[in-house]
Amino acid sequence: MTTTESDSTRVGPPPPFDPELAAALEAMPDLPTSLTADLIPALRQGTVLRDATDEELRRGGAFEVSERPVPGPHGDIPVLILKPTAATGLVGAIYYVHGGGMIMGTNRGADSTKAFDLAQELGLAVVSVDYRLAPEHPHPVPVEECYAGLVWTVEHAEELGIDPERIVIAGASAGGGLAAATTLLARDRGAPALAAQLLFCPMLDDRNESPSSRQMVGLGVWDRTANDTGWTALLGDERGGPDVSPYAAPARESDLSGLPPTYLDVGSAETFRDEVVAYASAIWAAGGNAELHVWPGGFHGFELLAPESELSRAASGPRIPWLRRVLGI
Repeated sequence: MTTTESDSTRVGPPPPFDPELAAALEAMPDLPTSLTADLIPALRQGTVLRDATDEELRRGGAFEVSERPVPGPHGDIPVLILKPTAATGLVGAIYYVHGGGMIMGTNRGADSTKAFDLAQELGLAVVSVDYRLAPEHPHPVPVEECYAGLVWTVEHAEELGIDPERIVIAGASAGGGLAAATTLLARDRGAPALAAQLLFCPMLDDRNESPSSRQMVGLGVWDRTANDTGWTALLGDERGGPDVSPYAAPARESDLSGLPPTYLDVGSAETFRDEVVAYASAIWAAGGNAELHVWPGGFHGFELLAPESELSRAASGPRIPWLRRVLGI
């Protein structure tokens, strides 16, 4: 047993990785676990997880692909739009926020695959926002750009062939945290109304002090050091301090009432496990609607890095019926 630095809470050893996923990790030695700020430029130029081409995004003719510049508070924001070619009327949409620890990634990145898969299965459109990255653009730039893109999507919904009452915001990792923060902004500003939020292993808490963050030091894909790097890029010296905004770190929000139906999932063997479980619990405590899945032995991003594993197949299963319920399709 080990003792945490902040208090006397004792935590045990890390949960074991699923054996199939552990083998996948062993086969990917180029992925850094303890990412530090000096590695950011190289990671942004890396080719481990490349962007999708237009041809790949069309998925054999399932989608019409376009890009638009959206006016934002810090200049134009690129958005990627996938419109189902078979649509005969207004369709629901996934407004997607990409991951990358606040410091890397694009709206064509590999983590977007889950959103594209869901949209293709259900005949939904996708609008994917390419927000500016930290540390060059710290808080509140990323979340305000995500919010501006959402407002634009709703305002142009008819033109895009989207039903404005059936928009689900979604995101993975840092994108999941930004999606949660954008949802809080939409609630507190009174618009736009969202049908639901879908948060894949979201990055929610800058304090980085949970048992899971301490258990996973030096393990998996995004450990406590990497988490410090991402949050410090976004917040600078304010990271972990008393005045961090919930629009930067949604776990700081004390009132999670009034949120749309929420789906959250996370691995048991990753840094974000406890903050995701706590966020779901806080939604329930506020009288809200949340569905939570904790996948045993899953490391951060396991579906992306080991998509053919049994656990990845299991994790994808509940999302389709959940989306059908919240969207009424």
